Amino acid sequence: MPRPIPLLRVDGPVMVLGGPYGNLEATRAALAEAARLKISSDRIVCTGDVVAYGADAAATVALVRGAVGHVVMGNCEASIAAAAPDCGCGFPAGSSCERLSAAWFAYAARELDEDARCWMAALPPRIDLEIAGVRLAVIHGGVDVINRFVFASTAAATKRAEIERSGCDGVIGGHCGLPFTQAIDGRLWHNAGAVGLPANDGTTRVWCSILTAEAGGIAIEHRALEYDWAAAAAGMRRAGLPQEYAAALATGLWPSCDVLPLKEIRERGVPLVPERVFWLPPARDAVRKRRRACTRDELWPRGERAAQLRLAPHKFRDPQLTATGVPRAHVTMERLTTLWFNTGTLCNIACRNCYIESSPRNDRLVYLTRGEVAAFLDEIESAGTGTQEIGFTGGEPFMNPDFIAMLHDSLARGFRVLVLTNAMRPMQRAKARLLDIRNKFGNRLTMRVSLDHFTPERHEDERGPGTFRPTLDGLIWLARNSFRLAVAGRTMWGDDESAERAGYARLFAEHAIAVDAASPRELVLFPEIDPGADVPEITDACWGLLGKSPADVMCASSRMIVKRKGSDRPVVVACTLLPYDPRFELGVSLRAATRTVALNHPNCAKFCVLGGASCSAR
Repeated sequence: MPRPIPLLRVDGPVMVLGGPYGNLEATRAALAEAARLKISSDRIVCTGDVVAYGADAAATVALVRGAVGHVVMGNCEASIAAAAPDCGCGFPAGSSCERLSAAWFAYAARELDEDARCWMAALPPRIDLEIAGVRLAVIHGGVDVINRFVFASTAAATKRAEIERSGCDGVIGGHCGLPFTQAIDGRLWHNAGAVGLPANDGTTRVWCSILTAEAGGIAIEHRALEYDWAAAAAGMRRAGLPQEYAAALATGLWPSCDVLPLKEIRERGVPLVPERVFWLPPARDAVRKRRRACTRDELWPRGERAAQLRLAPHKFRDPQLTATGVPRAHVTMERLTTLWFNTGTLCNIACRNCYIESSPRNDRLVYLTRGEVAAFLDEIESAGTGTQEIGFTGGEPFMNPDFIAMLHDSLARGFRVLVLTNAMRPMQRAKARLLDIRNKFGNRLTMRVSLDHFTPERHEDERGPGTFRPTLDGLIWLARNSFRLAVAGRTMWGDDESAERAGYARLFAEHAIAVDAASPRELVLFPEIDPGADVPEITDACWGLLGKSPADVMCASSRMIVKRKGSDRPVVVACTLLPYDPRFELGVSLRAATRTVALNHPNCAKFCVLGGASCSAR
């Protein structure tokens, strides 16, 4: 029988504390702030993880037990109470977080006595808070999953589902360690941050929040706290705890970003600014009417906080010269080894940072027809271009009604064919026809599945909630049916490449997927492209400086066919990543598309030259 949910009704200000983490000095500072504001212990709520990285597990537990009226069970409390082998955060195997957490968890477990463990075991996994006429669920991670990471960038649909599961007007969460406040379909999601560790913003401050009923809503103050971080760090060193976390108290930067989504990684080192915001609860009927829209309003922090430099507007303008007047690098096509067809930009999903903005609504590139593809295959044969490989990309190619026929025609002419797919429902609806093609043409067909990371969290950070399992299922089906496979991942989260390949290798071994994760041909790790980020322009001199040749770049050996919405016929473009830029349109025939290409776009530098990436199978 589930425990009853404790209910806390308040009519005065409430202090919310996240993650004391065994940092005694910071916890004292937070409680001193509560005393200064005359907030009594029965109006202080902690979202869990009383112990973690800090040196004073037992003393922090004793302090919280005596001075904090309401504490939700965190995954650290749940793990220690159950004598579990680790903290239960679910860090990726082999990651820095997993390695570092093993040390502090073992230390905290040794420090705590049976009385402390019993207290932890008795903590409620949820407390409901009634304030300003609304009910908020105070939880640690997710409503049902205690160690679920919910960040500011986590999909609004995910937060909406959690709020609906709670049955409340909003959620006060913890676990992720980073403070934020949002309105999801008008309802509240609030995280006070952590008391025990800086917010990865490059300052030594830690965070709490004050909630006050006001004018029919709730005023929420994100409050930064100064404390004796040097004493806390010294204690960690004396205890023999990981020095990386002691250094984090001094630098304000976490030692690892293993669990962070891309948005939060990019915000690393950018100081947060304390602010007071106001949330006005929506009318109940307004929530029901807006259920399909799933809106997210950023109440705090607001605006872009990316630490990286933005692209200067005068770069990549002149095809001949860089912004500094130096001759720009150009690439001459040596041989048309690979011809790509973009089957159309419509896709069954909308990735957060799709290279060509594919989505269920983007039809800027319309479906190619079987006849249009056949005409270019005819031209390859009549012109004797020596083309060996045909590539199909999208959008999702399997959404094009002519795609299976195009695939068959290309293979029947003797080409090797590479198909880029997310392996989700559109591909899975074509299983029978795909099996026929595999039986007829064997290994001349390679299916490259886009699995952006070996963990569901990071794959879905890019592709959206619920996308990992269907893609993995499609990949498993292809493997079990002996298709020649490759997998495309991303490096956007800054993972060490060897660790990333090891993570994929574990996943492939678990599901008997015949892909060699150590092979750059079979597991292709593509660099991230942020269209607004600064990137150097490539000059003629760069080839020698980088130890590269123009022949290494995709446009030396490939072209892509696209058909723009409203156009009568397809055109040839220089690159798979530049289908919309008219500067890279090369004509309506392959014969006319052999001219030299100026590397006059940020993608040329970031993806191809500096990133060393290629979309082809070579």
